[in-house]
Amino acid sequence: MLRRFLLATTLALGLAGGSAAQANVFRWANDGDVNSLDPYSRQETFLLTFNANIYEPLIRRSRTLDLEPALATRWEQVDPLTWRFTLRPNVRFSDGTPFTADDVVFSAQRMRGPGSNTASFLASVAEVRKVDDLTVEMVTRQPDPILPQNLTSFGIMSKAWSERNNATRVADLTAREENFATRNAMGTGPFVLVSREPDRRTVLAPNPNWWDRPEHNLTRVEFNVIANDATRIAALLSGEVDMVYTVPPQDMERISRTAGLRLIQGPELRTIYLGMDQSRDELLKSDVRGRNPFKDVRVRRAMALAIDMEAIRTRVMRGQARITNQIFGPGVNGFLEENDRRPPVDLEQARRLLAEAGYPNGFGVTLDCPNDRYVNDEAICTAIVSMLARIGVRVTLNAQTRVRFFAEVNAPRYNTSFYLLGWTPNTYDAHNSLFNLAATRQGDRGNFNNGGYSNPRFDALVEQIAVETNPQQRQALITQATRILQEDQAYIPLHQQTVVWATRQNVTLQQQADNGFPLRLVRVGQ
Repeated sequence: MLRRFLLATTLALGLAGGSAAQANVFRWANDGDVNSLDPYSRQETFLLTFNANIYEPLIRRSRTLDLEPALATRWEQVDPLTWRFTLRPNVRFSDGTPFTADDVVFSAQRMRGPGSNTASFLASVAEVRKVDDLTVEMVTRQPDPILPQNLTSFGIMSKAWSERNNATRVADLTAREENFATRNAMGTGPFVLVSREPDRRTVLAPNPNWWDRPEHNLTRVEFNVIANDATRIAALLSGEVDMVYTVPPQDMERISRTAGLRLIQGPELRTIYLGMDQSRDELLKSDVRGRNPFKDVRVRRAMALAIDMEAIRTRVMRGQARITNQIFGPGVNGFLEENDRRPPVDLEQARRLLAEAGYPNGFGVTLDCPNDRYVNDEAICTAIVSMLARIGVRVTLNAQTRVRFFAEVNAPRYNTSFYLLGWTPNTYDAHNSLFNLAATRQGDRGNFNNGGYSNPRFDALVEQIAVETNPQQRQALITQATRILQEDQAYIPLHQQTVVWATRQNVTLQQQADNGFPLRLVRVGQ
């Protein structure tokens, strides 16, 4: 039976790789690569959404972003601390191996082990245990009303495949590690990996034995990395690719005026922000010796007052951004417009604050910034460099590709002093941002608090938010936590960017507010 299964898969892949004239080949491009095919290697939207085409979670999101069954057919809270998941029967990994509870337990252990960057998905979970082959229970340390939302990015891996290929441990991308799962993949999902050329092209084909009914009509998917904006848009205009995942704002008008092409755009849940090292006694990348300017809230406030977000919104982002003063925005549960008012630019007050803090002539610091991750990321950082210069803060820009950038900023001891980053709460809930970005680092908490911010009052509120089930009381706690971050100027929130994709007219797809891109919902017309 297994031999017939593998033969059928091989034939299907052969057909998928055949003549484009005979098939629905979907070619798309982005400015950066997925970096790793291991679904636990980095908590980054693009990596997670790409790998979700191969690895499936217990619970997924529908077209309308509601929760719906995937590898679990149902889930229930059997007591305040225990969630029970009934697994889908007769599901096989694409190599023919049956999917069972053992794979879920193994995946949970692997995701929470060394090298993983996604352990926070199960931060509230004390134990994952097998009840029988098709039943798993997760026991939480305290009541967790939003655990199902946290599981939508938890792709399940094959225990047998991982053991067979010496990939039971996640390769740590912050240490530039690799193992078999870095460049190879094998899941239960709608697509299987055909070939992988890092930083160039990755090819997928439909999984002929997927348990679900395909909504797509694709026979082959070619993902191309085209870093240069002009080259990427030229590939779309010429018909070399059918869809562009990252569209520069400056090219939107040209695309909208081109026959046969269309723009797809909507607000994104991601917030772009600046972070500062507030924990070291001396910054790693600064000309200040023996002290850390960012430990003084007056310095942090001065820098926030110097950044003209309206100029960035209109000139750099061409209007494709929403200015913010919180680390989460509209569409996230817990967001209130009245909590999101940003103070106006005030250079005189900023200079006065710097002088009061002991830096009347400013200081020098390096800004770490990606150049292929967010919309116009390097251009945003370049604008911030000139804005901070007006108050005497001399910024050296270190813009680099995402693989190098994340290895620096997300390293266990965050090898950065000042950085630009973006965050999308995968639960669509404010607690995700508060817990991951600003809570004091401890265990799975604060894993992306890359500046070492710490406030015990804030931490206590985050713990209360995690277990509070009354909506009004929970909102009050979120508001209190938000105001503490603003008073402390723990971060300098910048904006929520607009999701802008471009496609050929014969392509239909589903754009999601978290910038997720499920290929299972893509169709190509003839």
